[in-house]
Amino acid sequence: MKVRAFGMIAEKLPSNELELENIANTDQLLGYLYQQYPALKHTKFSIAVNRKQVHGNELILPESEVALLPPFSGG
Repeated sequence: MKVRAFGMIAEKLPSNELELENIANTDQLLGYLYQQYPALKHTKFSIAVNRKQVHGNELILPESEVALLPPFSGG
């Protein structure tokens, strides 16, 4: 699965794109990210799977495109 990070989230990772395997859902993804990149624990961000923002634990298929999105501001 491909994970893309944007904005300040990308700055906390070694690359703005990660290739991960054996992650079945968003809870597992968060656990992995927090373990590998502890700075993310104190950073607010949301997750999108296949271009749809998700809330709670969602299934992630191997071919899914996942994005880590910084907080949005708007007017």
